[in-house]
Amino acid sequence: MSTLRFQALKKTLNRKPVEVEEPARRSEIFGKNVFNEPAMRQYLTKDSYNSVMDAIEKGSKIDRNLADHISTGLKEWAISKGATHYTHWFQPLTGSTAEKHDAFFEPTGNGSAIEKFGGSALVQQEPDASSFPNGGIRNTFEARGYTAWDPTSPAFILGTTLCIPTVFVSYTGEALDYKVPLLRSLQALDNAATEVAKYFDKKVSKVNATLGWEQEYFLVDSALAASRPDLVLAERTLLGHAPAKGQQLDDHYFGSIPTRVINYMRDLETECMLLGIPVKTRHNEVAPNQFELAPIFEEVNLAVDHNLLLMDVMDKVAERHHFKVLFHEKPFAGVNGSGKHNNWSLATNTGVNLLSPGSTPMKNLQFLTFFINTIKAVYDNEELIRSSIATASNDHRLGANEAPPAIISVFIGSQLTKVLDELEKVTDGKLSPQEKTDLKLNVVGKIPEILLDNTDRNRTSPFAFTGNKFEFRAVGSTANCSNPMTVLNAAVAKQLQDFKVEVDKLVKDKKMKKDDAIFNVLREYIKKSKKIRFEGDGYGEAWEKEAEKRGLSNNKKTPEALKVKIADKTIKLFEDLGVMNRVEMEARHEIEVEEYAMHIQIEGRVLGDIARNHVIPTAIRYQNILIKNVQGLKEIYGSEFKTHAAEQLTIIEDISGHIAKINKGITEMIDARREANKLEDAEEKAFAYCDKVRPYFDDIRYHCDKLEILVDDELWPITKYRELLFTY
Repeated sequence: MSTLRFQALKKTLNRKPVEVEEPARRSEIFGKNVFNEPAMRQYLTKDSYNSVMDAIEKGSKIDRNLADHISTGLKEWAISKGATHYTHWFQPLTGSTAEKHDAFFEPTGNGSAIEKFGGSALVQQEPDASSFPNGGIRNTFEARGYTAWDPTSPAFILGTTLCIPTVFVSYTGEALDYKVPLLRSLQALDNAATEVAKYFDKKVSKVNATLGWEQEYFLVDSALAASRPDLVLAERTLLGHAPAKGQQLDDHYFGSIPTRVINYMRDLETECMLLGIPVKTRHNEVAPNQFELAPIFEEVNLAVDHNLLLMDVMDKVAERHHFKVLFHEKPFAGVNGSGKHNNWSLATNTGVNLLSPGSTPMKNLQFLTFFINTIKAVYDNEELIRSSIATASNDHRLGANEAPPAIISVFIGSQLTKVLDELEKVTDGKLSPQEKTDLKLNVVGKIPEILLDNTDRNRTSPFAFTGNKFEFRAVGSTANCSNPMTVLNAAVAKQLQDFKVEVDKLVKDKKMKKDDAIFNVLREYIKKSKKIRFEGDGYGEAWEKEAEKRGLSNNKKTPEALKVKIADKTIKLFEDLGVMNRVEMEARHEIEVEEYAMHIQIEGRVLGDIARNHVIPTAIRYQNILIKNVQGLKEIYGSEFKTHAAEQLTIIEDISGHIAKINKGITEMIDARREANKLEDAEEKAFAYCDKVRPYFDDIRYHCDKLEILVDDELWPITKYRELLFTY
């Protein structure tokens, strides 16, 4: 293995940056491989085009009679771009994407053939669903699952394949993917937000949730990554001593981007332009070899699809540049992990961002309405929101190295805190003309200028307001954004429904004016949700104790965080909104706890393999070298040899001690794993792996890392942190 390590290092050091050609103007190639509006105008009939656009803008169904016309136009466009196959591109409950390719090719007999793609192939397919996670929704032998076209997300060409974004459902109609619940939550949010927005503008007929994700990731040379069994199988380093230099100098953050990396980024961004992914920002992140890219905001469903597509493209482009992309939230101990900050907002069809302050008191009252209702929604559902970002990998990141803690709180900055404090003092009942004037001029009217220089950022806040959007910072870098976005959309939708009921009741029963009613309801929400607002540092015991006093949950481990997903309150929320039913919720919970147990199981096996098959034999080999050295000193110095071999003898003893501890830890970990595997209940097994198996990891790692700094560097078989993090 040490030979493999040094071969990988030599290969890495001899790499040359891959030359990249970029277009002079990115705007000229943007969306070139997307069946977007210009392409549809060119390849579809007028009726077909109008049908698709109505489905996108109004959510109306596409006439099946027009499907053949649409599929013909789509096929001709795809073939003109070099496509030979098509696939229904969907999001099973694995968290990534799936695809089955079919050729346009169709024999017609007599030795001839045509390119064929009918309306039925566009609208629906029946892939084998037996091997996808289903949480007990259907038996293994009942392999039917159906993919159905989602026209709100445009088809695109990837390589030589036409990819058609689709939903994935079971034979009995339950959602087997992340897209269906997301689309349902977006519809529920649209309905609720539109009704509230009409308080301020009757012309509003639709509200879209928007999302701008920020994708953090690490880049490691592919040869170095391949030399580490843990990176190959577990996607994170399970051992490795910290290098002398990490991120303590802050010299990597926003620093000059290395040549190999910038060429990778340029190549990646060209691919993104062709696929219509509007990436705009790139930079070095805090940790060595950590980077970030971010796009312009898009409608949530499209943004989610683009993020999943991007992760796939990042891997493909990385191969050309001899890199391995690490999306894991914590691939390296001791330095910052990676998140996928979800910047979420609401926009009307009239072009207004509902979370952006305006130039008039009325516009600011609209802003405050959606701002305060969102905070209230987070407060009422903080435990559920925590569960939406709960994974085995994100557990390593939360609460460490500037990442948000597992406690959900909302950061709004000192200026907006003062605004809410003023609104909290609003008189109960109808406002006097003087109070209304003072309120609008002194509080509501001044919000734009208050926010003008309000650039406060709190890196430890899981959910922060950043000017015209909320930034859900706790989302992990491997996440499918559908999961947290579905939960947030549903929580806010329910809150807006309740808000409208309360306001309308005051207007009808108390004969209040609309403004008075809105102020009164908002005042109560400010009081009720005050506990979720936190402006301080999210680290340490002080905040944990304070959060406990406030009644906020602190579910640090994924199995305990996931329990709320099958609570009666959660199921009622999703069923009332039509987002998911009990069967779908319980299935997802089972899948997620099973996935957690399997991740820990894999990591345990990999750690045991590396420790026993690589670390211990290498330590013994070095120990034998020291023993021979001591024996030689004894031959030379006789009874005085201990004076000259004292350090060697100490190291020999230390090595034996660490080997013993490693062996003991692995044996006990395997025993704990065997006991966990006997459990049939998925949740019980997840807790067993969490509480009984995983605790051994740190102790085994500690002793392996101690051996790393004892053993001769020439013998050490595993590529070291200094090589992984500082070799470009």
